[in-house]
Amino acid sequence: MKKLLFLLFLAVPFSVFPQCEVLNRLSPDGTMMYYMEPQNFYWTKSKELKGCVFTDRENYFIGLQPIPFPEKPAGNKLKDDLELKLSNGKLYKLAHYDSRYLENDTLFEMLYLVDEKDLEDLTNFEAVEVSINMKGTEGIRTYVFKLHKSALKEQLACFINEKKAAKEKKK
Repeated sequence: MKKLLFLLFLAVPFSVFPQCEVLNRLSPDGTMMYYMEPQNFYWTKSKELKGCVFTDRENYFIGLQPIPFPEKPAGNKLKDDLELKLSNGKLYKLAHYDSRYLENDTLFEMLYLVDEKDLEDLTNFEAVEVSINMKGTEGIRTYVFKLHKSALKEQLACFINEKKAAKEKKK
């Protein structure tokens, strides 16, 4: 019986495990956004960066939560594109999509649109560094990923595989 349960465990698709657990939230414009639990990429006593992949089922976004973050309304003025470096050594520019305060302004999140031409690289290589223009006296803040380097790659792959499975199901 134990062998059978172990074999069933191995046969269960990865999409049911936490790394592919999809959450959702309604964005202010009425669009349903699907995302996974944000992962911690960088952490020190003075700075932190969490993030995850979002999708509206048509586009993919990378959501980042930098700490510290500017108070309102300065954060809403952060609209520069993101520079993302992958383990293949290439630098990618992701277009700024939205900046917003969440959870009674205790959390600040920035969304960046993933260009379709970059999807393959983002699903094959780990994220190693991001540069965010925080404006003001700080300027460019660069985070070198120390934790969960493969999280964005894995989350993006989960969403893409889910989309492929849904298309196959419709056939």
